[in-house]
Amino acid sequence: MSERDQIFINGKWVPSAGTEVIEVINPVTEERVATIPAGTAADVDLAARAAAEAFPAWSRTSVDERVAFLRKLADLTEERADEITRAVVSEIGQPYAVATQSQGASAVEDLRSIAESLPEIVWEEQVGHTVVAREAAGVVGAITPWNGPMRMICMKAGAAIAAGCTVVLKGTEVAPLSSFIFAEIAEEAGLPDGVFNLVSGTGPEVGEALVTHPLVDMVSLTGSVRAGRRVMELAARDVKKVALELGGKSANVILEDADLVRAIEVGIEDAFRNSGQVCGGLSRVLVPRSRLAEAEAIAVRKAESYVLGDPYDPATTLGPVANVHQRQRIRDYIRSGLDEGVRLLTGGPDAPEGLDRGFFVRPTVFCGDNTSRIAREEIFGPVVVIIPFDSEEEAFEIANDTQYGLAGAIWAGDDDRARALARNLRTGRIRINGSAVNQRAPHGGFKLSGIGREFGRYGIEEFLEYKSIG
Repeated sequence: MSERDQIFINGKWVPSAGTEVIEVINPVTEERVATIPAGTAADVDLAARAAAEAFPAWSRTSVDERVAFLRKLADLTEERADEITRAVVSEIGQPYAVATQSQGASAVEDLRSIAESLPEIVWEEQVGHTVVAREAAGVVGAITPWNGPMRMICMKAGAAIAAGCTVVLKGTEVAPLSSFIFAEIAEEAGLPDGVFNLVSGTGPEVGEALVTHPLVDMVSLTGSVRAGRRVMELAARDVKKVALELGGKSANVILEDADLVRAIEVGIEDAFRNSGQVCGGLSRVLVPRSRLAEAEAIAVRKAESYVLGDPYDPATTLGPVANVHQRQRIRDYIRSGLDEGVRLLTGGPDAPEGLDRGFFVRPTVFCGDNTSRIAREEIFGPVVVIIPFDSEEEAFEIANDTQYGLAGAIWAGDDDRARALARNLRTGRIRINGSAVNQRAPHGGFKLSGIGREFGRYGIEEFLEYKSIG
């Protein structure tokens, strides 16, 4: 049981103005594992003032100084990687063996990638008689999600700090422990007072106070479309800059000459990452109609191979979803698919056998078209829909027939042909024949999937403004 009763403002741990606490529930045991302060707008005000006071000096530090701090943050994060992993496992139930890489090690890699990318930015260039300079945007309000709690902190706060901005972070209240650990790391790294500040609480109370605070110049959020719309609405009152990484309904386009077994197995592994609680998961599987029966059999076999249970059991490959509300939402989507007549291949809305406790959802595969709710709306759970097509042209029409545009994949017999066809997808990141995600290349989406990019120098540049001189 972890009881956090202070927040981090201006280089010091101080009591929150709030008198209530928020309970953190383990989704495997359904028991309380931590409490954090339920903060108020008064906390945000103190943090924003500290960040604003620290901004002038921090924004004038050299690139080399900021690189050194980022490397120190990465080293200290690496030292506490197992602690971070175990905290995340207790909060969201991801299997320990998976979380070791996806939560602990990846956070370290993100910080090191930012440090390596920072010197690539062109800070000044001559355009005719004018000097075009890039400068830090100011005080950043960062709001991070529960599905990748430490990684998203490193990606947002790390990139903003690299750009010369100061930060007020509201970590997620569902999985908040990483945010407190990061604040401890920032303190140990010797970041100047006010450069990084941590507040805690709910979105309506603390998140909205952060977005609307007059000293906050920019807001960066990763979350749902609903949350992104609310941030845009509030930020628009003061015409603040926003960066939003939102939802997705990404297509795994498998062409006739592709390696069907590998394409479906790797695609489902992507879709079921973190129990399907990933915004870029390949949740729509597009296959040639001539290979539909084969594709269905492969998908069923893969989905049924997952082992649900204790996240510390090495045999476990799929954890629960984050909370009781998330479980109910996913099961309701599965029922909606059944109600609409979409063909269920495996899984379903019932609790997995032998798991009477914990927020578990059965890995589920449907087959249908692109018109059902489960094919069009983000479920954020371990559910995929196989959709057949009759031609390559139709495949890309189906893939683009969505409100989202975050990620996608193309599988073909030839990498070069797949890359050429990638131009047909209206989405921000496309994997070719199972290629690994490049942390130095930009990540972000089109349409309802958001505004702006993360990763590498592109993520740092989101926190910069242009200035023309001359």
